[in-house]
Amino acid sequence: MTIAIAAAGTGGHVFPALAVAAALNKLGTAAEEIVFFGGDRIEASAVPAAGYELVRVDVTGFARKAGLHNLRVLGQVVAGARQVRREIKARNVTVLLGMGGYITGPAALAARWSRVPLFLHEQNAVPGTANRLAARLARRVFVAFPAAADELPRTEVVGNPLRSAFYGDSPDVGAARIRYGLDETRPVVGVLGGSQGADALNQAIARLASEAPPYQVLQLAGSEQHQPWTKQAAGRRDWVVVPFESEMPWFYAAADLVVARAGALTVSELAATGTPSILIPYPGAAGHQEANARLLVEAGGAALLSQDRIEMLGAEVVAGLESDRLAASRAAAAAVGRPDAATRIADAIREAAGA
Repeated sequence: MTIAIAAAGTGGHVFPALAVAAALNKLGTAAEEIVFFGGDRIEASAVPAAGYELVRVDVTGFARKAGLHNLRVLGQVVAGARQVRREIKARNVTVLLGMGGYITGPAALAARWSRVPLFLHEQNAVPGTANRLAARLARRVFVAFPAAADELPRTEVVGNPLRSAFYGDSPDVGAARIRYGLDETRPVVGVLGGSQGADALNQAIARLASEAPPYQVLQLAGSEQHQPWTKQAAGRRDWVVVPFESEMPWFYAAADLVVARAGALTVSELAATGTPSILIPYPGAAGHQEANARLLVEAGGAALLSQDRIEMLGAEVVAGLESDRLAASRAAAAAVGRPDAATRIADAIREAAGA
């Protein structure tokens, strides 16, 4: 028996897939009984590092505009599906989980051709194209946000699978602040723009930090954007710039309030850790991030600020740090967290696999 997981492209697809794989391990499925299908992006390093085999499939995503590129991609999808079908047969794959993104197309076709049960997971409130197309072939579609359930068939709202570290014993606040060299007694505003950073957020928080506000700033500036902010913050104990954090529970433990984009995993991590936030959706994300943000905003766990009003960030931060508002926001954010997402998905696919 082998369980296959198709996940590729970004951490938003790959890290939830790895969380499901870890849940499968805890339920009794050995790492050797799990195979990943993916490409040459983040999965090429993250999957083997986690102890799972990755079979690379040569396929890319469709462009938004029709053209010759999409004709070539269509050919790649068919060729990729044939490759995945061969792997399914050779490895005796009994169930396949697709996590969205460009690998889902060939994986879903191969599952259909092989008569292997197909499950999908959609991380965002607005479903991606690959999952919209593949959903008609799936036995069940797991979704992270209730809004996505209205747009896909046979859905079950489970949340986003996160590593167990987000739901275990969280790091101590004092220890987390010591980790970053912060004062344990003063409030901390964390800034998160994703692993690559977010230029608009970095610039806005740098303006605030340069005015020596009554709070400290912990800025995850991004591995490709941190240099100017690191230089500017040099010698400041109330403004700490970190390029990248692989252990995000420490970041959330250190912060009283987080300023962030509204990527699907960020929203889920904020809920998991009960962290109040100010969410500034990325304008180029076609409304997906704003839809993601609504889960926390409507619950009362976050404030929403559009990027064209980012000059209001200072006032929003001051309001968000008020003690009564912080307490209410913590409780509201935690209330919408879904700690059992990975286990629920793992249970369902193990049952379909006959485990």
